[in-house]
Amino acid sequence: MEIIRSQARPAEPPVVLFDFDGTLSLIRSGWMDVMVPMMVEVLAELKTGESEAALREVVEDFVWRLTGEETIYQMIALAEEVSRRGGKPLDPLVYKHRYLNRLWCVIRSRVEALRRGECPPDRYLVPGARKLVEALMERGARMYLASGTDEVYMKEEAALLDVARYFDGGVYGALDDYKSFSKRILVQRILVLPEVRGEHLLAFGDGFVEIQEVKRVGGVAVGVATHEPECLIVDEWKRRRLIGVGADYVVPNYLGFEKLMEALFARK
Repeated sequence: MEIIRSQARPAEPPVVLFDFDGTLSLIRSGWMDVMVPMMVEVLAELKTGESEAALREVVEDFVWRLTGEETIYQMIALAEEVSRRGGKPLDPLVYKHRYLNRLWCVIRSRVEALRRGECPPDRYLVPGARKLVEALMERGARMYLASGTDEVYMKEEAALLDVARYFDGGVYGALDDYKSFSKRILVQRILVLPEVRGEHLLAFGDGFVEIQEVKRVGGVAVGVATHEPECLIVDEWKRRRLIGVGADYVVPNYLGFEKLMEALFARK
């Protein structure tokens, strides 16, 4: 565990917002290795003379910036990059379906093995995740699970991993009407609840959005710099970016959840 701001502790009882993919679930591990090459391929077809490395840098920048948002926003950004280079972009939904089809080829065997009960759910959880979530429940935390992945998929995956039952605040994913839900909208809904203020919020996430939104309202953020799929060491690329958007603590996994709980809930 890396402590960036040792005095950053949520008010109690905490209200906890968990991201899903890469923060709890590893079912979609490797998604960036599917999305980024697909987008580089789309931009390379425009033959602008940019190197593959240059295009990859452009793509990685906006993919990271939008990680945690609904997937459609990354596809909208791709369409904008196509237009910027003088091309005629496809509808972002077309790019999204192309990406999801490629991703399914990677994760299909994982999902089907879980459906058939052929592997334990914890195989596809970030190490220590279940114990951390249960420790937060014992502390009286109200918990929410939110993802940029389509809700129909992430709800099934959360059930397959046997974690949906922990989130009494609800399980939320991307909707067809993508403007009707976002992590920002969820945070604002939480803040209108009785006796909940920004300082009660505690976010766990491996992406930009959930960290930024909770810090924006005065909450505390744990950056989960998972080096997937083993999640045993810190991913330096994620670490730098999570600290850059305001993470107060950085962890590679939750195997040391006791120390993390002590740091988060030590008496002020």
